Amino acid sequence: MSYVGPDSHPPRPPRRFRGGRPLAVALAVLVPGTLAGYLLMDTASDSDDGKPARTLPSASRSEQGSPSKPSADASKTDKPDDSDKPGKPAEPSKSNPDAPKPSADPTKGSGGRPAASGPLKGKVVVVDPGHNPGNFKHTAEINRQVNIGTNSKECDTTGTSTNRGYTEARFTLDLAHRLRDLLHRQGATVRFTHDADRAFGPCVDERARIGNEARADAVVSLHADGSAVGNRGFHVILPAKVRGGAADTSAIVAPSRDLGERIAGKFLNATKSAPSNYVGGGTGLDVRGDLGGLNLSKVPKVFIECGNMRDPKDEALLTSGAWRQKAAQGLSDGIESFLRG
Repeated sequence: MSYVGPDSHPPRPPRRFRGGRPLAVALAVLVPGTLAGYLLMDTASDSDDGKPARTLPSASRSEQGSPSKPSADASKTDKPDDSDKPGKPAEPSKSNPDAPKPSADPTKGSGGRPAASGPLKGKVVVVDPGHNPGNFKHTAEINRQVNIGTNSKECDTTGTSTNRGYTEARFTLDLAHRLRDLLHRQGATVRFTHDADRAFGPCVDERARIGNEARADAVVSLHADGSAVGNRGFHVILPAKVRGGAADTSAIVAPSRDLGERIAGKFLNATKSAPSNYVGGGTGLDVRGDLGGLNLSKVPKVFIECGNMRDPKDEALLTSGAWRQKAAQGLSDGIESFLRG
């Protein structure tokens, strides 16, 4: 999803390792195989709240995604490699054969329960799979304007897709289930904003409301970008300080940055994918004030763009079940690090 809003903030200067070398330079001088040797270190620069950043960050450009429309029939697209998909495969529905079997309550996710004990017992994590596989059939509904505090925005978008038709909505649902299973093992309660159990949406304001009403300890919105070929890498979007109408992010800016930095660092470690080479100036972090899902949140929340679906090399990763499992592990590790402090 490559949406650039009117209030999008320019990239922050590159953060540095203790040795003083920017991430972008460090990546440039390393051969691809050495990326696995990266260790996350405290950075020397300060975050927005005046406290040192704790992990290597990451960056982004979308809300609920770009208006890039997927193939006309999402059920006839090429299927990704699901060889490492955890657990028993969910039974697909007739209307959406590629979707996981929905749960009775769309805020709870499907399948499994939190472990009886674990480091995250008592913690609530809301996982927000970007878009909905049915959105492309409901363009009038998702184009409806909703209030995001500072202005109005589309209810939702279709999201993007790979050139072969693997949609962002399918990607985010699969990743959401993998992440849920990992968090459950740590004892966390996981709620979904949707589980492909509704015709379209939810709208961006409802997605924020679900996290607020759950009193979530952390919310992560899952996405993949739709940018130009050659633009590669993951990035994390953080909320800007916004106040207007129903939007007031004053209380969540600092904890959301902490959450985002930890996720970015753990995601890099788990996937060995580099931070974005086209957003964030090599930092992997982007601060934005035009996203309803962040503006209306009252709890710590970030978006992550896991890669660029339009780039062949990133596409190979995003469509790999093995890579998606690594991505889920990185997200889980980052969330756990944040919640344990």
